[in-house]
Amino acid sequence: MKARIFLSAIALFCFGFVANAQEVKIGYTNVEYIMSLMPEMEQIDADIKDYSNQLGQQIQTKSTDFQRQAQAFQQAAPNMTEDARNTKQQELQKLQQEIQKFEQDAQAGYQRKLQELLQPVQTKVYNAINSVAAEHNYTHILSESAGQAPVLLYTKDNDPFTDLVLAKLGIEATEEPAAN
Repeated sequence: MKARIFLSAIALFCFGFVANAQEVKIGYTNVEYIMSLMPEMEQIDADIKDYSNQLGQQIQTKSTDFQRQAQAFQQAAPNMTEDARNTKQQELQKLQQEIQKFEQDAQAGYQRKLQELLQPVQTKVYNAINSVAAEHNYTHILSESAGQAPVLLYTKDNDPFTDLVLAKLGIEATEEPAAN
């Protein structure tokens, strides 16, 4: 009789262990692929191409103006006084620096514009990922195309791993994790 109770206890223990192991459900997705299929991406591609062309035209206009002024200086330099030559060289250097700064600002502006256009689509995709994960009881969703290593996109709110690590480090958890 004791052996039967002992075996039943072991069976219940093993069943409980297997049931706990089945609670973890990990999925992978490709966010870039999903986004590429979104209908909004066609308009975003067109908008960012137009913006890029506008920036390129502005840079080309500034560069052409600089080249024109530099050529005029080279032709006039032999007939200029040393002071006039130095002044004109400084003006040309300043203009060249302004063009370089404009190019840097244009690149940063391009990146901001791209992020601004992509943000609503990214939000829509991440909301869908979270919704599907919750509906299908996934505990973790990783992005399979985030560089060389998968990136966690979703985890159930009640996943205590972070709290356990904080406790191990002797750090008290705040109400809400800090946003990235």
